[in-house]
Amino acid sequence: MNELLDNKQTTVDFSDIELARQLFGEHNRHLQRIAAATDTAVNARGSTVFIQGESIAARLAQNVLEQLYSILKEGYPIHANDIDYAIRVLSGNDRADLKKIFLDTVFITSKKTTISPKSPAQKEYIDAMRNYDIVFGIGPAGTGKTYLAMAMAVSALTKGVVDRIILTRPAVEAGEELGFLPGDLAEKVDPYLRPLYDALHDMIQFEKVANLMQKGAIEVAPIAFMRGRTLNDSFIILDEAQNTTPEQMKMFLTRIGFNSKAVITGDITQIDLPVEKTSGLIQAKNILQGIEALKFVFFSKLDVVRHRLVQDIINAYEQLDADKENENPNSAKTQ
Repeated sequence: MNELLDNKQTTVDFSDIELARQLFGEHNRHLQRIAAATDTAVNARGSTVFIQGESIAARLAQNVLEQLYSILKEGYPIHANDIDYAIRVLSGNDRADLKKIFLDTVFITSKKTTISPKSPAQKEYIDAMRNYDIVFGIGPAGTGKTYLAMAMAVSALTKGVVDRIILTRPAVEAGEELGFLPGDLAEKVDPYLRPLYDALHDMIQFEKVANLMQKGAIEVAPIAFMRGRTLNDSFIILDEAQNTTPEQMKMFLTRIGFNSKAVITGDITQIDLPVEKTSGLIQAKNILQGIEALKFVFFSKLDVVRHRLVQDIINAYEQLDADKENENPNSAKTQ
C-alpha cells in the first residue's frame, strides 16, 4: 500500500523482499542514485521505502521505484544506468510506461546481454525499423542510433529475414580520397570503419563475425563501394551520414533493392565536410520528409545512453556554441 503526504513523506511497500533488494541495489546504491537525481531523501527499512521531499520530486521518485519494481517482476535485471534512463523518461512524461520501452528486446548478444531501447525516442526508432524500409536516425552522439540499427540488422540476419548485412560510411570527411594513407585499400579504409566492427563484435563472437564476412553475409565497406550496385535481401546501414555529399546520399538511397531495409544515421551538428559542401543528410532531411513510406526519427541530448557524463559534455558544448553566437551572431556557421 502506498501513501503520499504532500511535502512530507511517501511510503512505498514492496511485497517481494528479494526483488526489493535488487531494486534497492547493493548497500542501497540505487536508492541513493534516485535520491540524488530527484533531490529527495530515500531510505529503506526491510522492503519498505521512505521518501522525503517536495511533493513533485517525491512522486517522481515513487514512480521510478514502482515502475522499476514491475520491470524486475518480469525478470529484467536493473542496473545503475537503468535508474538514470528511468528518471530521465519519467521526468519528461510521468505517464510513460517503462515496461513498453525496457522490455522490448531487440537482440540478445553472445554475452547474453539484452539490447533494448532506453528512451521513448529509441523505442520509436526500433518500431520505425520494424515498420519502414528506409529509416533516418538523426541526433547527437551517444543516443544509440548506430548500435540499435546494428542490433536490428544482426537480429534480422539471425532470423533469416535478410541474407546479408551491409555496413557503410563515408571513408573520409570530405569524400573518398584515400591515396595519401599508407597500406593497401583494406588498410586505408579500416580506421574509418572500425566503429562498425566494434559494434559487431559487441554482439557476435569474433570468430563468427570473421566467418560471416568471409561468406559475404556481412560486408563492411566505404560508401564508394556502393556505386553501381543493387542491394536485395539486405539490411543496410549508412553511418556518419552527415559527412556524405548530396551525390553520395542520392547514390546510396537508389541502391536499395527488393526485401531490403536501409537505416541512415548521423549527427547534423558534427559535419566535417568543407564549408562549401552541402551535407547529403541535411538535404535528404529537407526534401524527403514528405514521403510517407520512409521515416525520420530525431534524437536529442535527453536520449544519450552512454556514460552519464556524455550528456553533461554535450550540454557544455551547446552552451559554448550559444555563448559564441550571442557574442557574434553573424559568425554562426550554416550548413
